[in-house]
Amino acid sequence: EGMALPQRIIFPPEKVCMDWQQRQRPGAGLFNLGNTCYINVILQCLTYTPPLANYLLSYEHSQSCQQQGFCMMCTMEAHVRKVLCSSASAILPGAVLRDLKFIGEEFEYGRQENAYEFLRCTLSAMHRACLSTRCDLDVSSQETTIVHQIFGGFMKFRVMCLSCQAAVDSYKAFLDVSLDIRVRASSLTTVLEDCVTPKQLDQKECFRCSKCKKKAAASKKVTVHRAPRVLTLCLERADQWTGTKISKFVEYPEYLDLRPYMSDPAGEPLLCSLYAIVVHSGDTCLEGHFLCYTKASNGLWYKMDDEYVDNCDIHTVLGQQAYLLFYAR
Repeated sequence: EGMALPQRIIFPPEKVCMDWQQRQRPGAGLFNLGNTCYINVILQCLTYTPPLANYLLSYEHSQSCQQQGFCMMCTMEAHVRKVLCSSASAILPGAVLRDLKFIGEEFEYGRQENAYEFLRCTLSAMHRACLSTRCDLDVSSQETTIVHQIFGGFMKFRVMCLSCQAAVDSYKAFLDVSLDIRVRASSLTTVLEDCVTPKQLDQKECFRCSKCKKKAAASKKVTVHRAPRVLTLCLERADQWTGTKISKFVEYPEYLDLRPYMSDPAGEPLLCSLYAIVVHSGDTCLEGHFLCYTKASNGLWYKMDDEYVDNCDIHTVLGQQAYLLFYAR
């Protein structure tokens, strides 16, 4: 459908296992060494991402890894195993803190950073680790790593000439979706509905219609063309104009049907289940504290606030001022 097929498949999609292979109590909490809460919440959310944890606990990557020096996949493999298998109530994510600069050059130890940026850099570093010895691959093949097979999807961008209705489609891979919650943001479904509603292009965005053979007014529609197995959503809480924090409550469901937001909205529901959220507390986005709520392999929810891991229920989870949402198909 206009997308280039990969010449090689790095990680076969049928090997992705969405159900926990091991069911147990939640693992250890993570010590905060001073402004490292943004690291802790992302590590915990990734640790309790079932298909990723299954893969990392299998040793599949480390057994074949040929990368010299830092490898984010090997680091995550050791970390997840340490968290889930430790008898201690809390551990130190020492390897991640030690190699922070390799994960993202902008991160500085001891300085408060953004959890969303750390998530994006962590996924990118894991993706690069899967490609370390595969420099000759085409772009479509590079998007078949275990990271893309779990978190990756494709967006479809349709630009339509408002004069003759001719349409031009393009596609882009994504690992997460950032959502503007400033307007019409009473609920997540409202925000998503707004995202897939066609919008007329600004006059500055010049569109030359190949059918009309001239510049014309056009609309742009964005839809999810291929849904990821794990959908990661960021509710943008930093106002890009003022820099202030947007503290409004945005309702989000435990189960989300992606079908209405797909390129093909007809057909069977495409249900995703919430399994982790990240919450930011504080008056501004440049300071404050991050904590998370995750669903462990035993099916129960836990509040994870650095070294503290406490039971909670789904009603508590759904009542938070969420910043990041993690849904699994």
